[in-house]
Amino acid sequence: MTGREDRIYEEAAALWREVFGEPPPIRANGETLLDVLLKALPDRSYERMASPYLRPSQITGPQAERRA
Repeated sequence: MTGREDRIYEEAAALWREVFGEPPPIRANGETLLDVLLKALPDRSYERMASPYLRPSQITGPQAERRA
């Protein structure tokens, strides 16, 4: 692996340890590890448009969903 690929793997492995509380089960390249990690995560909804921390000018989306 190149230096860049090593850094990607180390970041992916750190993310795995943070999310699952254990070392990654496989020693693969960072791209593969990220793919496995993202597929292992549970589905969750993300309600960014309902965030009280965003101004209306920061929200983009279809015109029908914008609030005045």
